[in-house]
Amino acid sequence: MKSIALLLTALTFLPAAADEPRKKVIVCSTTQIADFARQIVGDRCVVKCILAPGADPHTYMPTPGDAEIAATADLCLENGLHLEGKNWMATLAKDRGKPIATCTEGLEPLELEAGGQKIHDPHAWFSPVNAARYVNNIVVALSKLDPSGTGEFEARAKLYLQQLRTLDAWIKEQFNAILPEKRILVTSHDAFNYFCRDYGFKSASPVGWSTGNEVGAGMTPERRKAVVDSIRSFGVKAVFVETSVNPKMVQELAREAGVAVGGQLYSDSMGGPGTAGETYIGMMRENVLTIVRALK
Repeated sequence: MKSIALLLTALTFLPAAADEPRKKVIVCSTTQIADFARQIVGDRCVVKCILAPGADPHTYMPTPGDAEIAATADLCLENGLHLEGKNWMATLAKDRGKPIATCTEGLEPLELEAGGQKIHDPHAWFSPVNAARYVNNIVVALSKLDPSGTGEFEARAKLYLQQLRTLDAWIKEQFNAILPEKRILVTSHDAFNYFCRDYGFKSASPVGWSTGNEVGAGMTPERRKAVVDSIRSFGVKAVFVETSVNPKMVQELAREAGVAVGGQLYSDSMGGPGTAGETYIGMMRENVLTIVRALK
């Protein structure tokens, strides 16, 4: 008993284990970017996302809670190309004095026409080839933030980049089921131009682009008739709604045009936890299967 008492006394006076170092916090604007970051950092960093699944980055208005999240960041990541309407992510980072990296840096963007102006299409992640650029840009930013973790970041990214190449090949294989002349993708807004470019689809978004306004806002009877006529002229079996855009307008237009709604596509945001689209690869996989099922 005396020996046990002496042992307990000795243990009492042992120095406490050193506190584990605080993990770096990465705050991302969109769900896609947050997923890319998680694939790269593993458990080395904490990844937080401003947008919730299903939210529209074009029309999003940051809250005081978002500012508090940004305040915890060691690094902020944004899509760029004005996906974040009024550059809200860059503003959050600047107001809190946080460094920010733009994931589309170095990409050659497509152009859209909105309000009579030419603008860069910000939906670049819909090309797996572009997604690889996002990943590489994130690795560079993380390595500057945490140089000792560079080897880990690069190793995880190497595996994920292989998965993106496999995804790209798989998508091309799946779309062999759709005749080239039937590859017309009619969606709620202009989110799929990079996707259509890569996989031989004609992209059509008769309702408009959602930046600055909810899709379908200000639809006049004349505009509505023109949209219905254009959908009919496409000769498609189905049109598609999107998870981040109110589907009501497209559903009504499809009914008037006499075409089916082929399903819901993940667009500006991924799915929530537990859904098939909660990761980038899952989102792309489910979109492809939905398109094939509706159009083949």
